[in-house]
Amino acid sequence: MNRFALIRSTYLFAIFTVVLLASGSLLAQTPQITPTPTPPTPEASPRPEDTQNVAPDKLRGVPEVAPGYRSDDRKMPDLGRVGVDMTEQKPMTLRDTLQLALENNKDIEVTRKNVRIAEFDFKAARGFYEPRFGGTSYYERAKTPSTSFFGGGPNGSTTQSNFVNNLQLDGYFRPQGTSYHASFNNSNINTDNLFTTLNPLYVANLSFSVIQPLFRGRSFDTPRRNIEVAKKNLSLSDTQFRQRTIEVIAAVQRAYWDLTFALRNLQIQRDAVRDAKDQLEHNKRLVNEGQLAPIDVVAVETQVANFELSVYDALDNVNRAENVLKGLIAPNRKDAIWSVAFVPVDPVDNEVPVTSLEDALSAALQNRPEVQQSDIAKDINKLDVKLFRDLVKPQVDLTASYSLNGTAGSLSGSTNPFSASSADSVRAISELITRVNGLNPNLPPIDPLIPATPGTLPGNLIGGYSDVFGNIFANRYPTLRVGLQFNLPLFGNQTAKAQLGHSLVEGERIQTQREQLEQTIQIDVRNALQTLRTSEARLRSAAIARENSERQYDSEKRKLDEGQSTIFLVLERQTALANARGTELRAQTELNKAIADLQRATGNSMQANSINIGTDRRPESITRVLAPDKK
Repeated sequence: MNRFALIRSTYLFAIFTVVLLASGSLLAQTPQITPTPTPPTPEASPRPEDTQNVAPDKLRGVPEVAPGYRSDDRKMPDLGRVGVDMTEQKPMTLRDTLQLALENNKDIEVTRKNVRIAEFDFKAARGFYEPRFGGTSYYERAKTPSTSFFGGGPNGSTTQSNFVNNLQLDGYFRPQGTSYHASFNNSNINTDNLFTTLNPLYVANLSFSVIQPLFRGRSFDTPRRNIEVAKKNLSLSDTQFRQRTIEVIAAVQRAYWDLTFALRNLQIQRDAVRDAKDQLEHNKRLVNEGQLAPIDVVAVETQVANFELSVYDALDNVNRAENVLKGLIAPNRKDAIWSVAFVPVDPVDNEVPVTSLEDALSAALQNRPEVQQSDIAKDINKLDVKLFRDLVKPQVDLTASYSLNGTAGSLSGSTNPFSASSADSVRAISELITRVNGLNPNLPPIDPLIPATPGTLPGNLIGGYSDVFGNIFANRYPTLRVGLQFNLPLFGNQTAKAQLGHSLVEGERIQTQREQLEQTIQIDVRNALQTLRTSEARLRSAAIARENSERQYDSEKRKLDEGQSTIFLVLERQTALANARGTELRAQTELNKAIADLQRATGNSMQANSINIGTDRRPESITRVLAPDKK
């Protein structure tokens, strides 16, 4: 009966509720007096709807991959490091690491080769002023047909053989752009020409000539510019070598401290596993004594597994950090250094340099190789301007030459047709005059013609090959020439003027880049100093946090033993302590890397690490050519 009354009352309550809802709907439909309309107020744009239906609670079409996955494999994989024997450890100081990097690093080796290439380029440029000695020696025999009586051929042709030896010497004098030329030419001529008086004939010539520029090319020219540019490029390659060395030193320092952190962090994670296992054994004893619930043992076992996972991650970080460091110092991929385990032995608490912003910026502007490279680029531009200013000048050269000629030979045994026919005619006329004089003795006699004898050669021309040199050194047949030669453009030498304008604008561009470089260096130094100070503050805070975490962890363990704490809080304190230790070490290594970055920013990485790459690491001639040119 009571159950029936409950059902009836529930039914009546439902009907009453429906009636109330219906009456409210009728009231809503009853017409009401509308108020005076007011201007509509602006409203915000409606929020766009999720047209693609990709909201987290509406996402559809997500495929299920490996549903209900659970790893039942509890076997421990091989935790050894790939390619590294962890039992074969090699202690390494930072200086040893830097030494290996400077000896084996490929970037250092490439820049060292660039220095040697620049040295050879400098030698090649200076080679322009080396004297050039040349010569020609040949034998020639030529048979030429005679097409007239004056050809001199006895049988319708002439045959002539020459043995020629020519020597020459060319060169330049660097100070004034003077060029010189000396030559010695001599030949031995044999011919069957009937008109030749001397056969064989020896001919020699010794000549000297000098060209002295008066305007263009006197004080400066392209060869002298090339020598100065090659010298600047040698200095440039040397500063590039220093710059790359500084960069490698900074990279090695950072990699060294990263490896130090990775190894120390591995130790921290290993100690955390040890502490967690000790806590696990302690909790098991408390469970046996009835002071803890069995579930507290499960919580600690989970903590142990999590710390073991951190150990594996730390081991992987050690391997990566060590590979980075080995890549900077190993000579090649087959070197034995890849199979050993590095152990950094330098203390991590390096002394922090104390310097002001002004001192650091002044040192950077003085030591940074980039500044020196900018200076070298500016000097090279000045050489270009000097050259093109010279090329704008008119080209007028003074020329002078002097030559000595020598000739000698043996008298030819052949009869000259002209001289032979002339002698026969003279003799016939002489005989006729003699007969006329005998016809009338009373008349004055006619003087007979005296036969003309063929012209005789001077005695110094008759002789052998040695007489040729006698004629040359006796200066019997000299030739002197003095004059001017010029080459002037008709329209103002527009090419040289355009090149000069280009060089002047290039100098302005270099100056603008210099100002930009100085700003970049200033930013680099300011950032390095700020990072250094921030790293110091982080280290201090991290050390305080680590000390407090140790105290809190010890206190929480004592509370747990006295029943005033929970295993959850103990595990939290344990995790916080492991993180605090890692954070402190990370802050210390970051401070060491900040010191390395400040050394790089100020350009004194080599001085700070006592590294000398001067003349003992470069070819001896580099120091020689970098010295002021005494010429």
